[in-house]
Amino acid sequence: MNMKTWKKLAALLLALSMAFALAACSNSQGGDGTAEPTGTPPVETQGAEDTQSPETEPADATDDPAGQTAEPAGDFTTVEQGKLTMSTNAAFPPYEMTTDSGDFEGIDVEIATAIAKKLGLELDILDTDFDSALLAVNQGKSDMVMAGVSITDDRLLVMDFSETYATGIQVVIVKEGSDVTLDNLGEKMIGVQKGTTGWSYCTDDYGAEHVTAYDNGLTAVQALVSGKVDCVVIDNAPAQEFVKANDGLTILDTEYANEDYSIGVDKGNTALLDAINGALKELIDSGKVQEIIDKYIPAN
Repeated sequence: MNMKTWKKLAALLLALSMAFALAACSNSQGGDGTAEPTGTPPVETQGAEDTQSPETEPADATDDPAGQTAEPAGDFTTVEQGKLTMSTNAAFPPYEMTTDSGDFEGIDVEIATAIAKKLGLELDILDTDFDSALLAVNQGKSDMVMAGVSITDDRLLVMDFSETYATGIQVVIVKEGSDVTLDNLGEKMIGVQKGTTGWSYCTDDYGAEHVTAYDNGLTAVQALVSGKVDCVVIDNAPAQEFVKANDGLTILDTEYANEDYSIGVDKGNTALLDAINGALKELIDSGKVQEIIDKYIPAN
């Protein structure tokens, strides 16, 4: 073999070697000729599909009941979400009063607390004078009023009432040895709590000139002690408390009037009234209401 032939053979072998190398590179790719990815994709392609699947998306906060206030049963609404606001005049023992620490207690307070619990709500108390406590439900400041409230024709014009839960008796407080009787009451100056049925009864029976109205029963009794009025017409339960706390006072034997106590709500607020009545009926039927009353007014 001469030199020229040898050079041609070497070139042919080199060409074949390169062909085999290219074939090997082709076999490391996918079936369609596209290189299979290895390692981390280029930075510019990461996060292109960023949306999480429904299984991995965080639940909406409103769907998670943990830590949330229990929703009350029924379709009623309240002045403040999660709360049942009760307006009252906390100077009417033993129905509503304040403790030395400033907390509220009494028959109405405990019954209202039990109602709120049954409705999945927290009780909130708005303490004000009696007239304002009644108006609060119409003004959207409270959901209900409990303050030894009895049903009258005038109140029915602007409020709806629950079933009755207690009986109230109007009595007359006088000083021991006083000559005041039910027969001569119209000749005396009568102290009453403003806005109450006692105030209405006495004004209707004897005229406004014989009646002095005070913001609460305690102030009326203090006026009696100081001689500003001759007697005080008020519910029997608070009357008993006031007489205990003030030497020299007594209660006339004859009752002045009888009435029932109810819970008042804004006129037309049927959904809330139905919810309150449902809870109240359960408390009455279970004996809880009577238990609360007996706690503050023990049977003789």
